[in-house]
Amino acid sequence: MATFKLKEAREAPLNTKGPIHWMREKLFSNIANTVLTLLGFYLIFITIPPVLDWMIFDATWSGTKEEITKDGARWIFIIEKFDQFMYGFYPEVEQWRPNLVFILFFVSITVFRMNISSNARLALLIAYPIISFILISGGIFGLVHVETHDWGGLMLTMVVAAVGIIASFPIGILLALGRQSHMPLIRTLCIGFIEFIRGVPLITILFMASVILPLFFHEGIEFDKLLRALIGITLFQSAYIAEVIRGGLQAIPKGQYEAGNALGLSYWQAMFLIILPQALKISIPNLVGSFISLFKDTTLILIIGLFDILAMVTLTVSDTKWLGFELEGYVFVSIIYWIICFSMSQYSKAVERRFNTENK
Repeated sequence: MATFKLKEAREAPLNTKGPIHWMREKLFSNIANTVLTLLGFYLIFITIPPVLDWMIFDATWSGTKEEITKDGARWIFIIEKFDQFMYGFYPEVEQWRPNLVFILFFVSITVFRMNISSNARLALLIAYPIISFILISGGIFGLVHVETHDWGGLMLTMVVAAVGIIASFPIGILLALGRQSHMPLIRTLCIGFIEFIRGVPLITILFMASVILPLFFHEGIEFDKLLRALIGITLFQSAYIAEVIRGGLQAIPKGQYEAGNALGLSYWQAMFLIILPQALKISIPNLVGSFISLFKDTTLILIIGLFDILAMVTLTVSDTKWLGFELEGYVFVSIIYWIICFSMSQYSKAVERRFNTENK
């Protein structure tokens, strides 16, 4: 009986592995890549050290305005106005309530990613917004009621973005399905709504929601300014979500629809059990892109008198004691926006990997 000996695995040559090999293959593989790599290193050299000096090493972190002697960033302005950047005019003694909402948000995400039932996830999606609204607004369970005109800063930005994203998502799904409906009236209404909203800038929608929407109610009925803004942003975002989901629906092969019919499923059963899950998985990158755009567009609520975190920069630097600190304020806000948008992007990638079935 013939015997075979397994050859011992040999290590790859030193010239085909390691950081030197990686740099030669990725950065200096040809003349063009070498020139671009050296140019990139030069740009990093002339930009990163001065930025770090201004932001960290030469920055002023404590003291008073009169004690500033360094040429770097004056972060004492951010420290002094931190509460306004985070909560706006929310009462200081009640700021534990929005803090608790933020903590519950991260807890909910952790629980949602665990191996729990679909009913538990649905209950969590319903319970969290209700609990958050009760905590922030108050008025029941012994909590002091805080008017919405006192909401502001990052808290208001997160509220507007979260409500816009959560509320526009199911509306966008219905609009996408309605646009593909075989019923002419439903299809015409959905197409008309989507094309009208997409053809009008958000700033116009906010003005309409703030000025025109109250005209549809009886005289004497007060309509909260924040609620008007939320309605306008939700309607605006739902039109874009509808088009993103419609693109995902069109990418589903016709055989999937036929499979649903072969199984004897009704239209809604086939749509929610077979078609829509696949369409949503395909649409994840574009959906997250729309959500990130919405988060950045929340700055427009300033035009109707709501002060988000960006508006608080203009408001705080108008203080005669802190004139001339706009740069630090805008840099601080830019960092916050980048962190949140980057986190949303990374979370979407994690969701894509989780639901990826191509390599399983």
